[in-house]
Amino acid sequence: MSTIDVRLLGSNDLSVLDRVAEGVFDNPIDPRWARMFFADARHHLVVAIDDGVVVGMASAVDYVHPDKAPQLFINEVAVASTHRQRGIAARMLGELLSLGRALACTEAWVGTEADNMPARRLYERGGGLAEPFVLYLFGIEAHD
Repeated sequence: MSTIDVRLLGSNDLSVLDRVAEGVFDNPIDPRWARMFFADARHHLVVAIDDGVVVGMASAVDYVHPDKAPQLFINEVAVASTHRQRGIAARMLGELLSLGRALACTEAWVGTEADNMPARRLYERGGGLAEPFVLYLFGIEAHD
């Protein structure tokens, strides 16, 4: 069994995303979006790498409001189907939470679908407390 390396990527690590297992990201990596992501110091990406291939990722953004201390919004956590049930998601989540502490964030938060039981178990085991909320999604894509 190989060792899975879990680490936070930096702006010089774009090439790590050249080899990504199917199902880790929703779409293929677009180099222009990846460069834009890494150019923003508030964007964070933790990956799990197995034999040079990214098999998991967890992304987050740290942000501030004029009336609140910094917070960490965890956007996504995903692991390739070939590598699930091995504790990889928990390790990546732990890395993001450690990063949040290092950035002096007072809270970290993440949302998931009510029926996504694997994600809910992950977040509860990680110490998260579920709070009901309603999500509104706006399609604001520019049209030609």
